[in-house]
Amino acid sequence: MLISKVSYESWRQIQDVYESYKASLGPWDAEEVIEYLRDEYTNLNPSAEVQVESLLQDAEQTRKLIFNE
Repeated sequence: MLISKVSYESWRQIQDVYESYKASLGPWDAEEVIEYLRDEYTNLNPSAEVQVESLLQDAEQTRKLIFNE
């Protein structure tokens, strides 16, 4: 599962970039993303907050979320 700062015009643009694309959510602000991830994916490690904030402060545009095994 990826989180991204890229603003896509449509799901088709995402599908062009990511061959295994299934679905997208948003666009959401950071708090909405954190809340969703916290509620739906309790096995994120580091936490949703840490992973989202790290992406927002970094130069990279997309990040793969990290889960506990």
